[in-house]
Amino acid sequence: MRPIIPKRGEKDFEPAPGGGSGLQVHVLDRARAAMFDALKADRAISSKSASYGIWFPQISRVHVTVARGIHFSVMGHSATRPTSTDNGSAKLQKRLELLPEEALYLIERGALFCWKDIQADLTGLDDIEGAPMSVQQAFAEIIGKEDLTLEKYQVFAYLRRLGYVITRTDPPSSSYPIPPPRLRSEAPLSFCRRLLSIFSLFTTSVLRFWRGSFSWWKPLRISRLIHHDKSYGKVLKSLRVIPAGHSVAPHSSCANPVSPSSPYKIFYNMYKPSTNFRKTTPPQPDFQIVIINARTAFVPSLYELTEIFNVLPETPPPLPRKRGAPPVVQSSPAAVASPVRTSIFKYIFSWLLPLSTPQPISSQLRPHPFAALKAGKKNIVIAAVDSGNISFFRFSQGAFEEWPTL
Repeated sequence: MRPIIPKRGEKDFEPAPGGGSGLQVHVLDRARAAMFDALKADRAISSKSASYGIWFPQISRVHVTVARGIHFSVMGHSATRPTSTDNGSAKLQKRLELLPEEALYLIERGALFCWKDIQADLTGLDDIEGAPMSVQQAFAEIIGKEDLTLEKYQVFAYLRRLGYVITRTDPPSSSYPIPPPRLRSEAPLSFCRRLLSIFSLFTTSVLRFWRGSFSWWKPLRISRLIHHDKSYGKVLKSLRVIPAGHSVAPHSSCANPVSPSSPYKIFYNMYKPSTNFRKTTPPQPDFQIVIINARTAFVPSLYELTEIFNVLPETPPPLPRKRGAPPVVQSSPAAVASPVRTSIFKYIFSWLLPLSTPQPISSQLRPHPFAALKAGKKNIVIAAVDSGNISFFRFSQGAFEEWPTL
């Protein structure tokens, strides 16, 4: 008989201190019994849609002999293993392998029949001695292998059911595919480019001075020609009492403020369902996850967060929102303003030196500072598992010194 999950909705009555009436107790017992009957029912799966595999405890991998279904488009990786031939020699052969959490997830879903390290041709269910591992045996065999804890598997299974693609951050083997490294800073400029940039900066400063952009209310501009460190940014930075920026490490009286046994280590890469993911060449992850046990781990300290952010790449600021073009207002001929008259000196000077003409303003919008501060330069997601209840927290590293509000 196919299990039927009872319909769940609003309660007909509130719990009473004395236990309620006999009818209420009967309705509650019947609903509870229906839930237990649904859990006790045998799950039937078709052998035509199931995959077959062998669990090797010595290498903590599942060798998939028959792969069926759409799960293997984002799960599993190719590994080269020595395989014995008929004449007794060994040769290297590529095969599809699953990590412990991937194999346990497929076994729990009923999409994989897995045997434990047997020598058999798993092309079908005929002529195979023994039964495949049950879900309870798979949990006992796989949990604890390759740094896989129960909390890490619960987070993996929860996100996979939601459609996210999950991979390991640190490759467990050399054959495991990893995303390419992010591009760091640009290549250093050559000597000629540096000299050209210095000359162009000097020429621009002189032209701005002669074209009338100089203001006596901003006297630091004239001192730039003599003192290179008298810009407004340098002066305001020198007035700071407390050093700003994440380039300054937090002060600590201990030599190693973070314990080597700290649970705050990045374990998973997470990709959105809309990401164009290829398991042979995975792209950069959308999020990176740290998994902790909420019963044994404490709130991360500043030093632990700093150590996590030091290994994360910087993300670009969010793009500004695209707003529609303002409506064009038809102005009357009488309201047209008269052209602005320029001085003869500026006209002659701009004719003699065409470089002094102002450049058109770029149409590219700058990112909003508050949106950039909210998003942060680096982000990490911490999954706290409390007896099966999973809570996600996002910690970001802001850059307030890069967005001055003065």
